[in-house]
Amino acid sequence: MIFSRAAMEFQDFILIAACSLGFTSLCKTFIRFLQWVWVSFFRPAKNLNEYGSWALVTGSTDGIGKALAFQLASKGINLVLVGRNPSKLEATSNEIQEKFAGKVDVKGIVIDLAKFSGEEISNMVEEGIKGLDVGILINNAGTGSPYPMFLHEVGSDVLESLMRVNMDAATWVTRAVLPGMLQKKKGAIVNIGSGSSMAVPAFPLGTVYASTKAYLAMFSRCISLEYEKHGIDVQCQVPLFVATKMIRGFNDSASVFTPSAEMYSKASIRCIGYEHICTPYWMHSVQWFLIQRLPDALLNWYLFELFLKSRKRRMEKF
Repeated sequence: MIFSRAAMEFQDFILIAACSLGFTSLCKTFIRFLQWVWVSFFRPAKNLNEYGSWALVTGSTDGIGKALAFQLASKGINLVLVGRNPSKLEATSNEIQEKFAGKVDVKGIVIDLAKFSGEEISNMVEEGIKGLDVGILINNAGTGSPYPMFLHEVGSDVLESLMRVNMDAATWVTRAVLPGMLQKKKGAIVNIGSGSSMAVPAFPLGTVYASTKAYLAMFSRCISLEYEKHGIDVQCQVPLFVATKMIRGFNDSASVFTPSAEMYSKASIRCIGYEHICTPYWMHSVQWFLIQRLPDALLNWYLFELFLKSRKRRMEKF
């Protein structure tokens, strides 16, 4: 009888413990879901004007960079636009000034980030922002290979361009704007990364691109620790597919799953100053959550097949 009673008490204890753990786990999941809803849809954006009256945006004449420039201008923030094409830079500047007539000033700096050395880029940026209260830096400039390629097929010029634009330029431009932010003890630095480096276990046929974006994520983590006590908020935003020229051949049309640059930029601007690593667009975070539940082997197989098919289509055009 004593043994039977003890066994029953032990069974009751196990049942209560299991129910308690299950309830706790359910509560944690529900709380995380509420946090995600708050961050994605209801959390107010920070007052970006408090960082400074000017923002510098690289890769500002197309895609995400251009859309972010318009978003910043809508907040009354003056712009320093960095681009390699003088005519496109002038056209973008004119578009912004026409839309926000009299509300913002726009200045352009023509730099081909793939052709100048890091020190030259830094010097040109320092000269271009001299006397300006630059409070926000958006390192958006990025490049990829013409189509999915095996590593041995990537030309030396393309390889050099990938590393210079995606890694070196962001590093040197950041180094150029930091002294001004340190002097006033505030600023925001946003590096546009990629889900190719974090959301999936591998990114075949886009090896160098994904690797350079992984650098940006680690670069952001490190300098966020170095400068957070100086009032400088550093963030790496990690989008998945956005309907820009960069993903031509995969999905050219915007949708709820693949937002336009304008759709993405609205979510992006609301996240500045918060998490060090974030995925601003709500559906991207849903996709990332689902991707993490899939086996690595399945994801690797799917991506490899997807890029092989895209490679075949794109090669027919070259």
